[in-house]
Amino acid sequence: MFIPLHDANRLKHIRYQYVTLGIIGLNFLVWCAISLGGTGLAQATALSLGYIPSVAYDLAVLPPELDLVPTPFTYITYSFLHADLLHLGGNMLFLWVFGDNVEDALGHLRYLIFYLACTVAGAAFHGMVMPESQAPLIGASGAVAGVIAAYLVLHPRVKLWVLAFARIPLRVPAWLALVVWIGTQFFMFVVDEENQVSWAAHIGGIVAGTILVVPMRRRGVPLFDRRIVAPEAAQIERS
Repeated sequence: MFIPLHDANRLKHIRYQYVTLGIIGLNFLVWCAISLGGTGLAQATALSLGYIPSVAYDLAVLPPELDLVPTPFTYITYSFLHADLLHLGGNMLFLWVFGDNVEDALGHLRYLIFYLACTVAGAAFHGMVMPESQAPLIGASGAVAGVIAAYLVLHPRVKLWVLAFARIPLRVPAWLALVVWIGTQFFMFVVDEENQVSWAAHIGGIVAGTILVVPMRRRGVPLFDRRIVAPEAAQIERS
């Protein structure tokens, strides 16, 4: 499909995207710590901290040695676990490109709440679709999908540099790349019967991000790039 590289979209309200960088850093630290423990630790962590629908719906019970946190916590903890470096890197690249401007539009604290809400929505919809699944859901894709959807609502006209088909560099409007990406998630949700990727989690995040960005954005922040604020004229928020 495409790999995002850069967007020509400067920050207008915050000095730096501290929350986005913090989330990226935490994800990498967790992955490194688990990787040092080998495959056994990775599998045990996925079962303990991943979101397991059958456990959440009281259809299955974890062994006592793996029951480390209350089940409601796994609606969030699953998003900080990743299967491998490619899984982690792909999610964090999308968050790096799109997260800063969403954080700029919402403010640091509301952006963190927004990110976690999209995380919960991704797990919740995955569980609704597959309530009997005993496989742990891991990865930040649901939350990142919410960030992508919010970016589309805020900045559809911004130009993006992407690698189409992972090889061809193109400069395209954000709406084109992101509508194709979102459409692909819904298409795969319908046609992918093997369910090795939780397209449902992506969709849960997309729906949550699309809805929540509207009331959670700063007062005066326009939708759909209806009014472009010059960065030089914008007030900087210090925190």
